[in-house]
Amino acid sequence: MGITLVYHRQTKKTLARGAVESKLAAGVHIDAPITAFCWWKGEVETAQEWRISYMTTKDRLPALEAWLHEKHPYDVPQWITPPVAGGSEAYLSIEITTRVAACPVCPAAPATG
Repeated sequence: MGITLVYHRQTKKTLARGAVESKLAAGVHIDAPITAFCWWKGEVETAQEWRISYMTTKDRLPALEAWLHEKHPYDVPQWITPPVAGGSEAYLSIEITTRVAACPVCPAAPATG
C-alpha cells in the first residue's frame, strides 16, 4: 500500500485511474476531502486535499513511486508506504496479486529499472 495527497480535483482522478490502467495498482481509494495545515516555504499553509491510497504488491511499490513522482503536481509529493501487518488472506493474496500480476485480460505491467 502507498499513500499520497493532492489538492487538485481532477488530478486525484488522473493519479488514481492512471495507476490502475498502468497496472501499478490493483485498486485505488480516494478519501473525502480533508483540511491540511503545514509549513511550506516559511509560512503555514492551509489547503483542501484528497488522500489517495494505492493497493499494490510490495514489488511494484518502486515503480509506482517513480510513476507518481513523474505525474504528481507537487514539488515534493507525500509518498508513504505503511507496513501491512495483516489482513484477510483472500484479499491480500488473491485480490491484490491476481488483479495486478495475474490478470488474464490485462497487459503486462511496465518493466522497472
